[in-house]
Amino acid sequence: MSGTAPATQGVGPLLRAWRERRRVSQLELALRADSSARHVSFIETGRSRPSEEMVLRLAEHLDVPVRERNALLLAAGYAPHYPETPLDDPALDALREGMERLIRGYEPYPALVVDATYQVLAANRGILMLMDGVPEQLLEPPLNAMRLTLHPEGLAPRIRNLREWRGHLLEQMERQIALHRSEPLRALYEEVAAYPVPDTAPGEEPAEPVPYFALPMQIEHEGRTLSFISSISTFNTPMDVTVAELAIETLLPADPATVKYLHTLLS
Repeated sequence: MSGTAPATQGVGPLLRAWRERRRVSQLELALRADSSARHVSFIETGRSRPSEEMVLRLAEHLDVPVRERNALLLAAGYAPHYPETPLDDPALDALREGMERLIRGYEPYPALVVDATYQVLAANRGILMLMDGVPEQLLEPPLNAMRLTLHPEGLAPRIRNLREWRGHLLEQMERQIALHRSEPLRALYEEVAAYPVPDTAPGEEPAEPVPYFALPMQIEHEGRTLSFISSISTFNTPMDVTVAELAIETLLPADPATVKYLHTLLS
């Protein structure tokens, strides 16, 4: 994924932009980074060139994403600190195999692995079940989870609470764009936000009210309405750009009927 600010802008304006984005004052940042407000000000205005250690320290305290930390280092005249290892590199064999075991072990419930722009890197049988009937052109690689979900020929017509779920997904993307400043992610957002919202069939009323503890995705499958709660996991303290941008999404059944149906269908 690209979309970082050009290194020619200089590290000072980039750091100032991140500080303002995080709504942190120069004094507060200086205290966090064991520096002085004067030094932070000099860095932001270009009067002082920060050391490599200082760039990394400021980036850490501003919670700058790993990819953008490399951009800050380049802008300051230093080499990138974090590698970007392709997921199919042998060095990531253990990681890749671990994620695949994890999502297989989650069956019969749906789970998948996506990157920072929602490209699907791995999926289990539960996800494949939900994609039954989706046109082939939407399933051609690279498969994109947001495009698949919100496209009017994808899953969207089968999502019974589409307007609510669509709003949730778009808000999620907006938060990520604010955090990562990613042009590819912004382009994807503009694409899927422009999709027409298809009419959906009215949802089936459950036999008894279900007290959902989070907004569910209610989706039709072979005449039944299944309900799922989405959970997204990322890696703690990643030291590689690729790993930092991976996310594992699991869909937890939100009612007993969904649990029973999935175990019957995929057992």
